[in-house]
Amino acid sequence: MSRAGGAWFASDTERLTIGSLELPLPPRIAGLSEIARNLWWSWSAEAQALFWSIDYTLWHLTRHNPIALLRQVDSRRLAACAADSDFVARYDALLAQYRSLARSDGTWFGKEHSGIGDRPVAYFCAEFGLHNSVPIYSGGLGILAGDHTKSASDLGVPLIGVGLLYTRGYFDQRLRLDGWQEDADESFDPTLTPLDRVLGAGGDPCLATLQMGKRTVCVGAWRILVGRVPVYLLDTDLEENEPADRELTHRLYAGGLELRLQQEWILGVGGVRVLRALGDEPAVWHANEGHAAFMLLERVRELVAQKVPYSDAVRQVREASIFTTHTPVPAADDAFTLEQIEACTGRIWDDLGVTRETIAQLGRRGQGGDARFHMPVLAIRLSARVNAVSRKHQTVSRELWRDLWPDLPVDQVPIGYVTNGVHVTTWLSRHLTALLDRQFGRTWVDHEDDAAVWDRMLALDDAALWAMHMERKRILARAIREEARRRWADEWKESQHIVGAGTLIDERALTLGFARRFATYKRADLLFRDLDRLRTLLVNPWRPVQILFAGKAHPADDPGKHVLQHVYELSRDVRFEGRIAFLEDYGMHLAHRLVQGVDVWLNVPRVPLEACGTSGMKAAMNGVPQLSTLDGWWAEGFDGTNGWAIPLAPEGTDADAHDAAAFYDLLEQQIIPLYYARDERNVPMGWIEKMRNAMRVSGRQFSAHRMLKQYVNECYLPAFRTS
Repeated sequence: MSRAGGAWFASDTERLTIGSLELPLPPRIAGLSEIARNLWWSWSAEAQALFWSIDYTLWHLTRHNPIALLRQVDSRRLAACAADSDFVARYDALLAQYRSLARSDGTWFGKEHSGIGDRPVAYFCAEFGLHNSVPIYSGGLGILAGDHTKSASDLGVPLIGVGLLYTRGYFDQRLRLDGWQEDADESFDPTLTPLDRVLGAGGDPCLATLQMGKRTVCVGAWRILVGRVPVYLLDTDLEENEPADRELTHRLYAGGLELRLQQEWILGVGGVRVLRALGDEPAVWHANEGHAAFMLLERVRELVAQKVPYSDAVRQVREASIFTTHTPVPAADDAFTLEQIEACTGRIWDDLGVTRETIAQLGRRGQGGDARFHMPVLAIRLSARVNAVSRKHQTVSRELWRDLWPDLPVDQVPIGYVTNGVHVTTWLSRHLTALLDRQFGRTWVDHEDDAAVWDRMLALDDAALWAMHMERKRILARAIREEARRRWADEWKESQHIVGAGTLIDERALTLGFARRFATYKRADLLFRDLDRLRTLLVNPWRPVQILFAGKAHPADDPGKHVLQHVYELSRDVRFEGRIAFLEDYGMHLAHRLVQGVDVWLNVPRVPLEACGTSGMKAAMNGVPQLSTLDGWWAEGFDGTNGWAIPLAPEGTDADAHDAAAFYDLLEQQIIPLYYARDERNVPMGWIEKMRNAMRVSGRQFSAHRMLKQYVNECYLPAFRTS
């Protein structure tokens, strides 16, 4: 893979089986297949507009998948597009724009850091949320990784992603009639995605091998292009492997600790070896969460095999490594017994020329009785730069990991923070984008990481902004009804399912959105502590309120499933008159609809257990203010103008009771009155101010471009200089 100038063309060391669209595209527009096979289109407004202009209905039926669209559209329609001078002109401009990605000298990184060399950053993560057609993500960690790679492409940062290809995804969520979550495989067709199998010498899909216990496992890879950034997704479903080993990478976060450990071994060790097989020599290595920590240990092993003393090898690996922790609570980190480690890795200490105890110490916490091997501890000990993902999370992380630095005061524990951000052009609605284009000119998007651009949001026209938002609400309502119609025809056999699916929602009512992983600490059921008070708010015929819920509980999290079941039961409770809905099978496609179409984004985690919470950033950029506890990003993002904050509960009080009461108070006294206070045009002027400020603050402080520039300047550049 050539890195010069940010190019991503295959080199002699990388052969691909390129997927074919298997249809005769007219020669005049044959480049559509090239564009469709790079996820750059997914954040290009021009590319999306061109694809949906081919067949608007089919574009939505294929859930915004251009490969599926081009396979299914009538050939006569494609011929008509090729003969349409306006379509061809737009196509030519788009193709030229796409092919300009082969160079990065005009990007931010190309201009600011052109002398740094062409060795890339290797970015390892257990999941990547890139697009709904590639369902290999479970939630915030994966979506963050996807936004990280997209901003790297935009800014020209030479980055390579490494993850796992889960051919059966995370899981498809199905709710029984009693609301209990059932988990089905989420298989997808790689031929309907821009995934290409990477082949080694002689056309062999096995690019690397690793020892897993006493057996050898072959590792292959698929490549997916994210603009300028290639992401390699590792795969063990190869003919050379035993049947059980072929299934190791089938499912994300499925099975018990043994499978989790094996997947992390494949990601870390297999990932390094696959990059070596492809001729890549990264200068910087970034482990995004502890799942990727074995990548660091494998690089120590490489250096020891080259006769570098172990202590020097550790020092060299540390200098070039960055670790980002997303772990807000001790119970959330991956920890294994030494027996489990040895069963998976074998006697790895022999390869490193050290004792078993030396390796055990790399993953051990402090001097206490916990003898387990902690993956975040391994990553911390082998990385020179460690960061949390918000200012609040830095404080929590320093307290959480202070036992690794027993001689330091907690405020000097060397854990920094880079607050997460979201990729603006991925998450901004096309309607809002069009409004900004009309008011500020299309060039605003070229400066979207300039704070002054977001200050201009305060000048957006009142009526135009409100009309845009109401159109997004109507689109959300139509999408919810159409999804219910589809499930009624294909899956649901009982009419009761329809009641709680949102078919009765009213786009004119104040709409609250809660779409998160159903972990107990996120407290989706906090809203139901006083059902009578909540009912009074929801069914008021003059000022109605409705709540949309979506999210999955981890397959092994029965307490989270019970919370979800309770929410689902209430969505069918006749007392609430259809004002509560649960939307099944939450994913990126539905997430776009929700963050763009609700009126208020809810986020009520128990403080201080939220590391960041980027969904609220996405909503805010779309003019949707947030109501949240002061945790994660909201602790630094809330300024009084851009949403509402539930104050911290006094020490020693029942936090759940306090927060629920504050939630009801805010709704009754501030949020509902402000939403329904309209001028003669039926425009809620006070609400519009909240919308404008939500956009201003989120865009100024919480974009992925800002985040990645901070990573480059504070983490990557120091590592580049020592490599």
